[in-house]
Amino acid sequence: MSAIAYLNFDGNAAQAIDFYAKAFNAIEVKKVKFGDIPQDPNYPLPENELDMIMEASIEFAGGKIMMSDILHSMKSVTGELVKGNNILISLVIDDKQKLESYFSSLSEGGYVIMPLSNTPWSSCFGMLVDKFGVNWKFNRDAELFLDNVISNRQ
Repeated sequence: MSAIAYLNFDGNAAQAIDFYAKAFNAIEVKKVKFGDIPQDPNYPLPENELDMIMEASIEFAGGKIMMSDILHSMKSVTGELVKGNNILISLVIDDKQKLESYFSSLSEGGYVIMPLSNTPWSSCFGMLVDKFGVNWKFNRDAELFLDNVISNRQ
C-alpha cells in the first residue's frame, strides 16, 4: 500500500505540475483537463474552466503526487480553497544528493523554514514552504530515529 499526497489548487495546477515535475525530475507526468472529458449539456462548464486541471499525477524516484484545480463554479459545493499548514508532504530519501537537489528546487520562489542540517533525529533534515504555499519536510533517515527511540523505550 502507498500513500499519495493530493494537492488542490485555485486555477494554477498546470503551473504547479510543471514546477514539481521539474523540481523532482519526474519520470512521468499525466494530466487531464476538464475540457478533455465530455460535458453534461445540462450543466456545461464555463469556458474559462475547461482548461483547468481535473486530475494530474507526477511520478518521480518511487514517489507520486496527484493534483487538481478546484473549479470556481463548484466552490459553493466544495468551499473555498484555503492555503495553510494543514497539508505537509514528508520526503524520506536515503540519497542525500537527491534530497538536497529536491530541497533546492522546491525552495525556489518559496521560503526555507529550516535549512537542511544534521539534527538529533536525522542526519539530514529540513523544512520549507514552496511558492504554492505547500509545506515540505525532508528527512534522510526518519525510520532509524523512530526505531532507535522505540527500542530504547522497551
